[in-house]
Amino acid sequence: MLALQAGVVAAPREPPRWRWLARLHGPAWALVPIASIVIVVFAIRYVSDTATGLTYLALIAVPLLAAVALGWAMRGSRPWAALLAIPLFVLAWVTPHSLVGEGSAALLSALSCVTLGVLLAAVTPAGWLKVGILLMAGADTWLVVSDLLQAPNATLVAAHPAGGLPRLQSEIFGTVSMGYGDLFVAGVLGAVLARDVRLQRTAALLTFAIAAVFDLLFFVVSELPATVPVALTVIVMELYGRYEVRSRGAPAMSKT
Repeated sequence: MLALQAGVVAAPREPPRWRWLARLHGPAWALVPIASIVIVVFAIRYVSDTATGLTYLALIAVPLLAAVALGWAMRGSRPWAALLAIPLFVLAWVTPHSLVGEGSAALLSALSCVTLGVLLAAVTPAGWLKVGILLMAGADTWLVVSDLLQAPNATLVAAHPAGGLPRLQSEIFGTVSMGYGDLFVAGVLGAVLARDVRLQRTAALLTFAIAAVFDLLFFVVSELPATVPVALTVIVMELYGRYEVRSRGAPAMSKT
């Protein structure tokens, strides 16, 4: 699952610069990441059938967004590859309790987050979106520490559509589970950095490394906010970027 999250960071293509999107461009979109977790958690707690509604929303939206990722939104995408979302959905449906089925469902969710990340980065200034990632991780940490996340999350994971259709609102692989928001925030970071492939790949590797170390805390706690490694990657990349700029400017200043 850590590799999947890191892969979502590495996957997004450069966000499009369509003219009609310029009308929608603005910093307010940076609130989407934090709103996606806070609103969902409290809606599940206080509004009945929210989890069931999200299950059906994911059932429809996730495969479609995954197809868009395979056909357009990810690096190396091809239009014909969008059809690959169909066998992934079938495997997730037919073998829901096997590692193959769980892996297919998780991959569909991950691909859908690639598309969402690219679309959000296309209408949000990069700097503001990085702030949005930090705010989401902060809210996630608060919800976990205050024990406000556990019950809604359990309700969301337990909800399932009729007919044995796959549950795509959360990711489970064996005994490991990860929330949809944990992949969404990774897709946002990847899309923010997609204009520089080297930085994007570095961020993906750094996310994996930080997450691997961060998960050692599972020896002492039972639940961790998986958005934190992505936020820490943002901080490390920003600090390194500023250090690099200063180190390049230092010789020029000394010559003058």
